[in-house]
Amino acid sequence: MSDYLADVRKYDANADEAIVNKIVRHLGIALRNRDSSLVSCSDPSELARVREKWCMKKLGETDEAKCDSAIEKVCEAMSADRSKSRVTFYYLVAKQLSKESVLA
Repeated sequence: MSDYLADVRKYDANADEAIVNKIVRHLGIALRNRDSSLVSCSDPSELARVREKWCMKKLGETDEAKCDSAIEKVCEAMSADRSKSRVTFYYLVAKQLSKESVLA
């Protein structure tokens, strides 16, 4: 857990540990496989999956354009990181959408 929190805190020094833990629990077994534990910003189908399954289903955002904008901003923020952790990515998307309360 602490590795995930440390990675999130590279982008948000005040990241809420409880929210990070909930994201880790939500992702569960997907984090065991290296490929599924990372997000590829260059893969449109991956980003569509993040929009549909994370933004809209889990976070309850109804505006697709808002989701796409948040995802794009997170891709830009994490552009220097070749291995984008799914936990960090999801946390930052939730923060961009101001949906942290959904996870609290």
